[in-house]
Amino acid sequence: MSAPAAHDRAHAAPLGERAGGLLSRLDTQPRVRDFLRRAVETGRASHAYLFVGAPGSGKLDAAWALAQALLCEEGGCGACDSCVRVARRTHPDVHVYTPESATGYLVAQVRELLEDVALAPIRARRKVYIVDRAEQLRASSANALLKTLEEPPANVVFILLGTSTDALLPTIVSRCQCVPFRMLSSERAVGAVAHATGLPEARCRTALAVAGSPARAAEFLKSAERQEARRQMLRAVDALLRADEADILLSARDLMGVIKAPLADVKSTQQAVLDQNADYLSRGALKQLEERNKRELTARERSGIMEALASVRSLLRDVLTDVEGVGGEPVNEDFSETVGRLARATTVAGAVRALAAVDAAERRIARNVTPQLAVEVMLFDIRKALLCR
Repeated sequence: MSAPAAHDRAHAAPLGERAGGLLSRLDTQPRVRDFLRRAVETGRASHAYLFVGAPGSGKLDAAWALAQALLCEEGGCGACDSCVRVARRTHPDVHVYTPESATGYLVAQVRELLEDVALAPIRARRKVYIVDRAEQLRASSANALLKTLEEPPANVVFILLGTSTDALLPTIVSRCQCVPFRMLSSERAVGAVAHATGLPEARCRTALAVAGSPARAAEFLKSAERQEARRQMLRAVDALLRADEADILLSARDLMGVIKAPLADVKSTQQAVLDQNADYLSRGALKQLEERNKRELTARERSGIMEALASVRSLLRDVLTDVEGVGGEPVNEDFSETVGRLARATTVAGAVRALAAVDAAERRIARNVTPQLAVEVMLFDIRKALLCR
């Protein structure tokens, strides 16, 4: 056993304090949970998985859970150093890729992935590559990945996430173990978050609207900083009816500061990992880890921005429902006064145009427009849409 591994085992929590790994928490997808658990326990995990299901069905949560179980020496105890790093999304041997272009994955991204596959793991015996929105792999990129899927290194596991097998090259699908995910009803999803957190269903419903899946909603409810980012984002929208240009620009700047606040803990954890491994890793491996840390920070920032945009979308849907007179409690019950105020100021067409402004902001960010600029333009467009009659 290496020195870092021995150090990690010595500092693992006692068995009585272990709460179980991420796989045990996939209660909303019991068939997937049991299938993956059996594969890990019997040592029959595939070299490549394809998780297929609608957005919000928990595919990414399951990918991280499987990665944790594969890298842990005990199959995902939930308490050892490896499990904690995976749960915090800071393990150097788990690599997550998302499309960096509005039209899909860049060739450079796949080239970087394939070059990294050839390198040895940094801390664990395996490396796990999670490829989100795999249907956005272009033909050339998919074919390049296919060669590695056909003859993968023994210590590498791929987890591809997609909405449908029909959207992927048949040759990619045929080389993966396909795992279907079923879509949850909103009631069951809310119930799952309430069970995991012990919080009222109203708060759980709001968290789901922001985070997208039960597991991520539960994590959102544990983060005071992420919840504060939501509140500040919605307060900014509430203030649009009386804001001038300077107010909006200042609001967007402040929003970005709040969205980036949770990254301080991530940076601190990353630096601790670098310091701990400085004596054991080569210069090349350390550089690789530093580059991965930069990519992770970028991904975390983008995730925070997307949560903020999801918050706005949820609020505006409440406004649209109010304007249409559909009735029922708003998803954002803590901002019910804001919903009523905006609904009285606009029309159905205005609310629809405001929602379109949120979609446009997401597309701009996908095209690598500066996030602050995308948020500024969105706020201006929402104000114009709401006030236009």
